[in-house]
Amino acid sequence: MKDVTKLEEILGVTFNDKDLLKSALTHRSYLNENPSWPLPQNERLEFLGDAVLELAVTRYLYLNFENPEGELTSYRAALVNSIMLTRLAADLNLNDFLLLSRGEAKDEGKARMYILANTVEAVIGAIYLDGGYDVAEAFIMRVLIPYMDEVLEKKLYRDAKSYFQEKAQEVEGITPTYHVIKEWGPDHAKNFIVGVYIGDNLVAEGEGSSKQIAQQHAAENGIKIKEWE
Repeated sequence: MKDVTKLEEILGVTFNDKDLLKSALTHRSYLNENPSWPLPQNERLEFLGDAVLELAVTRYLYLNFENPEGELTSYRAALVNSIMLTRLAADLNLNDFLLLSRGEAKDEGKARMYILANTVEAVIGAIYLDGGYDVAEAFIMRVLIPYMDEVLEKKLYRDAKSYFQEKAQEVEGITPTYHVIKEWGPDHAKNFIVGVYIGDNLVAEGEGSSKQIAQQHAAENGIKIKEWE
């Protein structure tokens, strides 16, 4: 395992109990191949970190925005979803410190994305246990909340598929449909191009590591093409 003091520098957090951080980086698959590893896997820390993350983001939104509850819920979902947490994991270089089985280590597809997102939550759980809520909240404010500007600017809080459907029904009187145009890659690392159609007309395409993500990207592109912002 890499020296976690390097990760502490990236996180901006010094642990009193470094085993907590090591445990947060331990995927359950690693224990299957390394039963003598003395630390538990990270799922319990992930469970805890998820709650700490939700509370910290909720408190931030409540104190800084006067929007109604439904809009704040959408803002929060945009900040703590797996796509955003995977981006944060990349920013924090967590992938280089993860403890995975050899099989999981080879998988760079959608499964790794979820592992990384879950690891962010586990790290937050470890920070909370080691330093308390204030330290965990300060970490979240420092590394995640800066994404809020992008969430607002790009309207990432808006579910693109739902919005595109509402506008298509309102303007065109037709419910849009989605069809896979192309897919490639092995089963563990598939990529898809999906088209969104109004009637028989292709409006836009989107690409992603799952059909659902590709559909969202197609809807986002469709909103821009139709100028339904």
